[in-house]
Amino acid sequence: MCNACVIESVKETMMSRRKLFMGAAATGAAAIAASAISARPAMAEASGKVIDLTYVFDEAFPTFDGVPGIAYEEAVNFDKAGYQLWKITFYEHSGTHIDAPLHFSKDGTSVAELAPETLVCPLCVIDITAKARDDANAALEAEDVEAWIKQNGDIPKGACVAMNSGWGAKVGSPEFRNTPDGKFAFPGFGKSATDLLAQMEVAAIASDTLSLDPGNSADFAVHKSWLPSGHYGIENLANVDQLPAKGATIFVGAPKHARGTGGPARILALV
Repeated sequence: MCNACVIESVKETMMSRRKLFMGAAATGAAAIAASAISARPAMAEASGKVIDLTYVFDEAFPTFDGVPGIAYEEAVNFDKAGYQLWKITFYEHSGTHIDAPLHFSKDGTSVAELAPETLVCPLCVIDITAKARDDANAALEAEDVEAWIKQNGDIPKGACVAMNSGWGAKVGSPEFRNTPDGKFAFPGFGKSATDLLAQMEVAAIASDTLSLDPGNSADFAVHKSWLPSGHYGIENLANVDQLPAKGATIFVGAPKHARGTGGPARILALV
């Protein structure tokens, strides 16, 4: 066979492969588009507004043990190298973050192992601000869940149920964490509520305070029951007061480090 014939044959083969790859890419894009379209009914109530439910995480953000949750060390200097880079050290359970089942169980699901479908959820918000005004350690109980259902309808399976205690207004003050005499004081979930939500097959709970349990909890009953049962939690959720009681969708940008008991997360809501 002549060289020219070989060249032409190679060209034809390459063009055929290129068309094949382009066709496969188009098919994949179409499949993704179809998937997105099919997902629209689940978010039909959304107007398209995105609310950031994540606090800026820095050395001053309050933590449960009072120790700064993050530290920065310069790894590359811009003036010397033309680009810059930080080495960051942080505690998993600081800032707006996730509690994975592994946090309170020896061999539970790590944050890296959370099923992706549990990280995009219908969002239900239960308001206990009136209760929290009278009691800094107020708990969201089963009766609050039942009152929400009576007013708003059933809580969907796979939902994330968030507590709005109004505590976000205190985040810049010592009162977000404790009383003037140093005692923990902030609202949280009661076990009666989380037991009921587990029966409803809710995927996650979220608090707008430092913990899933109230500040005066002596036994961490919610941590010890909710997390080992395979569910996850979110702590320090921001801007909860901007959310509707129902109709929003939450997107949980969970970290994915091996053996993680949790970690800081970027969390958004589409309303």
